[in-house]
Amino acid sequence: MTRPDSHPDERAARLHDEAASRLRGSRIPSSVYRLQLSADFPFSRAARVVPYLRELGIGDLYLSPYLRAAPGSAHGYDVVAHDEISPELGGAEGLELLAAALREHGMGHLLDFVPNHMGIGKDNALWQDLLENGPSSHYARFFDVVWKPVKAELENKVLLPVLGDQYGAVLEAGDLQLELVQGTFSLRYYDHVFPINPRHYPSILRHRLDELSDDDGGAKDELLSICTACDNLPSRTETDPEKVAERRREKEVIKRRLDALCQASPLVSAFIERNVRDLNGTRGDSASFDLLDRLLDEQAYRLAHWRVAGEEINYRRFFDVNDLAAIRMEDPEVFGHTHRLVLKLLADGLAQGMRIDHPDGLFDPKAYFRRLQEEHFVETCRRIAEEEALPFDELEPRLRSMYELHARDGRDARPLYVVIEKILGLGERLPDDWAVEGTTGYEFLNSVNGLFVDPANLRAIDDVFSRFTGLRLDLGELVYRKKKLIMSTSMASEVNILAFLLNRVSEMNRRSRDFTLNALRSAIVEYVACFPVYRSYVTAKGVDDRDRRYVEQAISAAKRRSPVTNVSIFDFLRNVLLLRHGAHLGDEEKRMQLDFAMKLQQLTGPVMAKGLEDTSFYVFNRLVSLNEVGGEPRHFGTSPEEFHAQNAERLMTARGSLLATTTHDSKRSEDVRARIDVLSELPGEWKSVLARLSKAARRHRVKVGADRVAPDRNEELMLYQSLIGAWPFGELDTAGRQELTARFDAWALKAAKEAKVNTSWINPDVAWDEALSSFVRRILADDAFLRELLPFQRKVARVGIHNSLAQLLLKLVSPGVPDIYQGCESWSLSLVDPDNRRPIDFDGLAARLDEIRSRRERAADGGSFARELWERREDGDVKQFVTWRALQLRRGNPALFLDGDYVPVDCGGPRAQNVVAICRRRGFQQVIAVVPRLVARLLDEVDEGRDPWEGSYLLLPGGSGGASWTCALTGAVHRPIAVRRSATLPLSALFRDLPVALLQLG
Repeated sequence: MTRPDSHPDERAARLHDEAASRLRGSRIPSSVYRLQLSADFPFSRAARVVPYLRELGIGDLYLSPYLRAAPGSAHGYDVVAHDEISPELGGAEGLELLAAALREHGMGHLLDFVPNHMGIGKDNALWQDLLENGPSSHYARFFDVVWKPVKAELENKVLLPVLGDQYGAVLEAGDLQLELVQGTFSLRYYDHVFPINPRHYPSILRHRLDELSDDDGGAKDELLSICTACDNLPSRTETDPEKVAERRREKEVIKRRLDALCQASPLVSAFIERNVRDLNGTRGDSASFDLLDRLLDEQAYRLAHWRVAGEEINYRRFFDVNDLAAIRMEDPEVFGHTHRLVLKLLADGLAQGMRIDHPDGLFDPKAYFRRLQEEHFVETCRRIAEEEALPFDELEPRLRSMYELHARDGRDARPLYVVIEKILGLGERLPDDWAVEGTTGYEFLNSVNGLFVDPANLRAIDDVFSRFTGLRLDLGELVYRKKKLIMSTSMASEVNILAFLLNRVSEMNRRSRDFTLNALRSAIVEYVACFPVYRSYVTAKGVDDRDRRYVEQAISAAKRRSPVTNVSIFDFLRNVLLLRHGAHLGDEEKRMQLDFAMKLQQLTGPVMAKGLEDTSFYVFNRLVSLNEVGGEPRHFGTSPEEFHAQNAERLMTARGSLLATTTHDSKRSEDVRARIDVLSELPGEWKSVLARLSKAARRHRVKVGADRVAPDRNEELMLYQSLIGAWPFGELDTAGRQELTARFDAWALKAAKEAKVNTSWINPDVAWDEALSSFVRRILADDAFLRELLPFQRKVARVGIHNSLAQLLLKLVSPGVPDIYQGCESWSLSLVDPDNRRPIDFDGLAARLDEIRSRRERAADGGSFARELWERREDGDVKQFVTWRALQLRRGNPALFLDGDYVPVDCGGPRAQNVVAICRRRGFQQVIAVVPRLVARLLDEVDEGRDPWEGSYLLLPGGSGGASWTCALTGAVHRPIAVRRSATLPLSALFRDLPVALLQLG
């Protein structure tokens, strides 16, 4: 490629161009299929599924995280080591096996990466090092720990809220046990292991030292020498790099010496064992625990009751999960350590793209995405340099400068396909300058779902909700209250830390120093509660118009809600957040303002998620199919015009976004939502059925305390909607009934705890929990109750099938990358996790697809075969068939679906508003998807023997002339009919065999 003697600038330019050529534009898959890996479904099992998924038409796999996670992890988001492939999933060898299977079938995979946090505990070596060495740990900079928090007793310590009771009670119960393993002292509490600072080993080793005999060949002298070495270790608060390195080196020497001594001297080993027993204390003798108490007080951590986490924890977490500690990805060393293996996998071709989890938790998401793209590009350059025997280290600075120059003007800015789990509010867009292809698709999920909600019945459904529950809820007000609840309970510590930081900012200037800590904290709480979206993205480079608008909106709302508060404190907060530095501010003040503004941004997202998705969405139960991640239940339905506009914008701005309808995080699977949507079409009937269900269930309610009955009416309403949505097709045998009961029992308990009204995770009401469980089990065993439920449920399910197939086909032709969650190519009737992680019968799915293919090939005509599938639609084959045909078409025409024009197609006739149609066009290629919507009343006409589509027609877009159209699903050929000088296709003909149509020109 290059001459060895060429000038370095010339060699770098050629190397850059070669890498750019190989990576020209990120590789956007035609579709993806999400697989949930686990110890029960490792890489080897995934590899066996690849041939089936290829036959289905899938472009790439989309795998759950597979770096080493906490043992037994069911999801993989609790990564404990970024430099190792999970051994439970098959390790590096297993991943290579899967990658080989994918290559063989012309596929790749997306790697799901978690940059915001790690799982902590005994399996995370970095975290254990931090606990052992405190601020002096080499990994102290990795974790977002506040070493000087509000509480002085926690200075240079990490609060660990892991105890089941008060610290003193746990200590004196003998549950904290000191132990020595291979020269290392640690403390064990059930499954937890906490390292002891080596500098404090002498507290154990010198205990009763006069009782140790000198007659063991110098063993006592070696023990004393080890103690001296411990004494000489740099302090755990030392942060000078040389001292940190010395401590890191010498402590390991000490451990090896101690282990060798114990191996060589049974006398010393027995002496240390007695000392350990002494320190572990004697139950019933509180004074016997004093030595261990003093030892633990010297450590870089403070053990505490789990209930104190909300107020005093001093490390940032993923939301309010104590076992997931946030990492400082903005630090280049942290980025390098955590991405080394990932970048290698990408460069080796073992992975082809990335999904980034929870980017709103990052300090600077834009900088992270840019660095990720740059490092991928540079790693590719490194590989090429190795192939060509070029001096990469010499060329690297030039290559980085070239990349930055080219990326700045848009060229080669996204060599890696990256999608991000960014939750966008209604009408919100991704920042244009983020180096990503798009999102994971929740905005599409909510948009397409809304097509099947009838906005004309908003008032009627609202009336059903308020009359049944006795509640009149304003969602905006509910979210505001729940966000404040979250900040006063499970995430109070994060607010306290920010208030402390803002107080330091205010104290630095005489114009703001009179604001009290409590007043500043209250202002932060009010601002965050009023913030309208997940977060802003202010950085040292400034504030854009979008962020300025959101900050001003939140400040204005906070002022309105705080009539007795001096508004100047909100003006001060606004100026800090918008980086309005007065001329009087020094550099240190400016730095602290920026640090506060960027850290506060990391809080608004988790508070919104917990307050909205994980709390309000379990309370605002008007129509729960709208209570989805990224959803806006106040927006009751999506018009076809809105849907088309959103699709057209995605094609222009984020054509690589995933198109999700079910995910591992969704509250309900797509087919459950499709059923519940039907209630919006039948408010009168729903109201009547709801009254009968409640009456039939009355005798199963349980009195809790003096004046409460479980479940409450709101919980009851949510349960009945979920039963209608998730009840399986067909008849249930005894085992099936038991399985369903267990699923709903677990779901109802989780839903009630998330609502935080009658019970919660933090303050469980055991009596309420038991009463709710009893209610669920008893109504599902009550034939009288089921006689009221099932006839209406079956009617809804019948309509839901139309909705499911319609949203499926729209997903498969819309701009973006269709994302199929495991098992959703057939009927999927799942609730929130862990219900949606149940095993999938892939062998059965593969066998059914083979049968579908072979029978279609043998069928006399495609229409009769399609009708047959439709007649037995409850078995799921019709959904798998539509998925297969549409994916094959999409994969066979990648350019058409990637960047072909998007043309909304109109309809005419009496049912024009009951149809959505999309045309994708590129040159002479045209494909049209036609689907029905809001068909509950139309099916009544079918039952009466009438054709509801009679007289309605599809208005063909221009450019097709008089050419015929062939349905890719049925094989039927449709010839245009002129209506008022327009080329049309009758909807009766299009929907004759199936209720959806996929047309190809010619």
